[in-house]
Order: sequence, then C-alpha cells, then structure tokens
Amino acid sequence: MQRILAEGGAMNKLWLTSLLLAGLTSSISSIFLKWSRTSLPVDAGLADKFLSIAFISAIIFYAITIVLYAKALGSMEVSAAYPVMMGSGFAMLTIASHYVFGEPFQLSKWTGLALVLAGIYFLAREG
Repeated sequence: MQRILAEGGAMNKLWLTSLLLAGLTSSISSIFLKWSRTSLPVDAGLADKFLSIAFISAIIFYAITIVLYAKALGSMEVSAAYPVMMGSGFAMLTIASHYVFGEPFQLSKWTGLALVLAGIYFLAREG
C-alpha cells in the first residue's frame, strides 16, 4: 500500500478509502444480485426477476462502485487501483457470502483469500 499512500498523504488516503468503499459496494451489489436470483420462485417471470427490489438494489450499488472507482482513478495508477478494489471486494464477499448465504468457507477459500490479499499488497507497494 506504500505506492498508494506514497505521495500526498491524506489525499491518497482518500483514494484508498474510495477503493475500499468501491470494493464494499461491489460486494453488496453481488449479495443483492445473488439474493435476486435465489429469493424468487424458479418460474418467476422476467419482469419479476429484473424489477425486484434486490435486482434494482444491485444495479444501484454497482453504479456507486463505478463512481467511487472513477474517483480513485483520478490520481492513481490503474494497475494498483483495480487489484486493490477487486481484491478487497473479493475478500469482503467471500466472508459475507458465508454468513448471508451459508456458503462454505473451507481451507481452500482461506488459502485463496490469503494469496489474493498478498497479491494486493505486492501490487500496491512501491517499486
């Protein structure tokens, strides 16, 4: 994270905060999208599937994600910003999906999560 925080101090912390919030809103949108697919009967009509509160909420949170990500890109390298946003979102989603949907959280997911977070660390570092 040194490269992200290297220049500008507080200003770059704002961009990091924007990225982490973008990861969070991306995770929330994925939770809503999954909920929109699993909360309706299998034979639900097209309008029911795409006009449900959960589906519309997913779209709104995806839009917020784009705004936050665009804000961060204003002063960051995309090669650092994108992995931080997506990796943090992946980490949050992996944990949230376990609690919200009861998805398994086995050793393989812990290992994958650790590798992703290590990758984010190295991509965001200076040099």
